[in-house]
Amino acid sequence: MRRRARPALLLLLLLQAVLPQARSPRSHSLFFYFMGASQPDLGLPLFEALGYLDDQLFVSYNHESRRAEPRVPWLQGGPPSQLWLQLSQSLKGWDHMFTVDLWTIMDNNNHSQESHTLQVILGCEVQEDNSTRGFWKYGYDGQDHLEFCPEMLDWKAAAEPGAQATKLEWEVHKIRAKQNKAFLERDCPEQLRQWLEVGRGTLDQAVPPSVMVTRHISSATTTLQCRALHFYPQNISMQWLKDGQPLEAKDMVLKVVLPNGDGTYRARVSLTVPRGEEQRFTCRVEHLGLDQPLTASWEPSISSSLVIGIASGILVCVLGIFLGILFRKFRKRRASRGVMGDYVLAECQ
Repeated sequence: MRRRARPALLLLLLLQAVLPQARSPRSHSLFFYFMGASQPDLGLPLFEALGYLDDQLFVSYNHESRRAEPRVPWLQGGPPSQLWLQLSQSLKGWDHMFTVDLWTIMDNNNHSQESHTLQVILGCEVQEDNSTRGFWKYGYDGQDHLEFCPEMLDWKAAAEPGAQATKLEWEVHKIRAKQNKAFLERDCPEQLRQWLEVGRGTLDQAVPPSVMVTRHISSATTTLQCRALHFYPQNISMQWLKDGQPLEAKDMVLKVVLPNGDGTYRARVSLTVPRGEEQRFTCRVEHLGLDQPLTASWEPSISSSLVIGIASGILVCVLGIFLGILFRKFRKRRASRGVMGDYVLAECQ
C-alpha cells in the first residue's frame, strides 16, 4: 500500500509546485486549497477548504459545518453580504464536486476498499499589467495526478493508467472544461479584485522580518543557518555572501518559506562552511517591509569557562570590597574604644 503524505506536507508540495516562488510585489493572487478523504480515518475530514488572498488565509470551510468562516481580523466585523454569500455558495458547490471527483478517480484507479485522499488547488494571479494566470491541479494520495490546461481545454495527466483514464473521461465533457476556463480567466480575477478592495489598507501593510544567524556543528561539517522571522508578505530574498561577494545558488540549501499561522511567514536558508571561517559569511535579506537590505552574521557566544571566570572574578571583587568595609568599621570601633578608655582612667585619678 502506498504511504500517504500528511495534510500539511500535501499542502506545501502542491503550493511549491503550482504557485510562483517570486511573485512581483505588485501582483496579487487568490487561490483555494481543497483536501479530503474518501473515509475519515486518516486524520482528514471528508472535505476541507482553505482560501488564500495574497498569501493570507482569509476563509475556511469544512464538510461537517457546511459554513464558510472568516479567518482574518478585517473580516470579523462582517464582510459584504453579497460577496460573502457568493463565496459560501461556491464552497458548498465545490464540496459536492470534490466528492464526485474523488470517487471518479478512485474508480479509474480500481480503488474501492481502503481510504484514499484527494488534494486540489485552483486559483489565479493578476499581474501589474492586468495579465492573468490560472491554475487548477489535482493530487491523489499525495502524488501529482491531473492538471487543467485552459488554453487547450484539456488535462495533463500523470503517467499512471488511472490518471490517463480520468483525463479521457473528463475531456469528453466539453462543458466542464469551458466552465473551468471561465472561472480561471474571468470569475477568479474578478473575485480577486473585489476581495482586494475589501482588504485594502490591511493587505498593503508590509511587516519586516527579524533576521538571525545560527551555527550547527556536526562531526564532519559546520552549517550556518540564516532565519527570517515574522514577515509579510511571503516574497523574500535571502542570499549568502562570502567576504562581501554573493555566492551561487548551487552552494546554498534551497530556501524554505513556511506560514506561522498568524498571517506572517518565516524562512530559512543554510550554508555549509569550513570550521573557523564562519565570520567570513554574511546573510543578506531583502523584503518589501525593509527600506534597505538587512545583513546578519554569526556571532560567537562567550564560552562557559569564560563566563565562569568572569563571574568568579566579580564575586572575589565583591567579597574583597565587603571585607574591606568590615575591616574599616572594626578599626574605627577599636580606635573609638581606646580614646574613651584613656578619658575614663584620667577621670578616676
